Amino acid sequence: MKPDRRPQRPHFSSGPCAKRPGWSLAALEDALVGRSHRSRPARARLQEVLDRSRALLQIPEDYRLGIVPASDTGAVEMALWSLLGERGVDVLAWESFGKGWLSDIEHQLGIRNLRPLTAEYGELPDLSKVDFERDVVFTWNGTTSGVRVPNGDWIAEQRAGLSICDATSAAFAMELPWPKLDVVTWSWQKVLGGEAAHGMLALSPRAIERLESYRPARPLPKIFRLTKDGKLIDGIFEAATINTPSMLAVEDAIDGLEWAEELGGLAALVARSEANLAAVSKWVETADWLDFLAEDPENRSCTSICLKIVDPWFTAQGEEDRAAAAKKIGTLLDSEGVAFDVNSYKDAPPGIRIWGGATIDSEDIEALLPWLDWAWQRVKQA
Repeated sequence: MKPDRRPQRPHFSSGPCAKRPGWSLAALEDALVGRSHRSRPARARLQEVLDRSRALLQIPEDYRLGIVPASDTGAVEMALWSLLGERGVDVLAWESFGKGWLSDIEHQLGIRNLRPLTAEYGELPDLSKVDFERDVVFTWNGTTSGVRVPNGDWIAEQRAGLSICDATSAAFAMELPWPKLDVVTWSWQKVLGGEAAHGMLALSPRAIERLESYRPARPLPKIFRLTKDGKLIDGIFEAATINTPSMLAVEDAIDGLEWAEELGGLAALVARSEANLAAVSKWVETADWLDFLAEDPENRSCTSICLKIVDPWFTAQGEEDRAAAAKKIGTLLDSEGVAFDVNSYKDAPPGIRIWGGATIDSEDIEALLPWLDWAWQRVKQA
């Protein structure tokens, strides 16, 4: 039987993610379209994004924060190309994006003193083996595996190298230990449901010192350059963006930040995401065909909630048949209008991925879950 209850908002994509509750195009009515992004009012709106983001995330005052091109990918690549090479690098990779950073560092930057610390989907590398005499690159939350680091206890307070953290699906939904993070990146399109194409880059004083004292022996494209004549380009961190931003996207980002403030700030955002994870956890306890992809409950993401199919019928199928069966679940849910974009990431094991970030209401998660059971029975009996 089809469930009677349907999610009010069936948007469970892991990026771009659901808009805040109550969002409409009216939120963009004051956007400074047709204006130069270097005009005084446009600069003020860009600075507002920086100021509100800093306050919400509780970023230390001596960290520099900038808006950069190409979403989180651009922010990460900017950091890697500008900072790495001064010393050896440890790269933690346990899901698709971490593996992508590892590949770029090895094959594009050609870092020879490189130590990969890897794990399969659903697991974390051994964090005790990380050497903070070296630079360390890692994702805080594995968007494609649903596995996050449990906390920042494993990060050395006194470190010679830099800790470079891709926090795109963690920022605004998880507590970040800022004094232990030298570079942090994220995008607008995740936890607050903003539009794509713009990234955020936060730099500690230690990261700035590296930028101003070390010059990589590689050419840097214009959009990666953070220094000029050996000094940080202050304008990047004072609302003078490297390239032209969308003022529609800027207005939308401000709308999301205002909503977060009205909600109660970071603590409220974290609580909403954790409540969504708790709703799925309660359901998984009774489901006999699905389980979390993340093996350790302490490491389960509250934003990108990834589930694997463990039913014996499914596991007995060949690789292509398993992938096709999992895809059919997403197709059925989409056709019913109860869940959009919930299939696992293309490189991850076939299964279900439900976005549980702060813009998602727990009531919609709870309404979705019986539909997963319904879709699974349809696929299994086909």
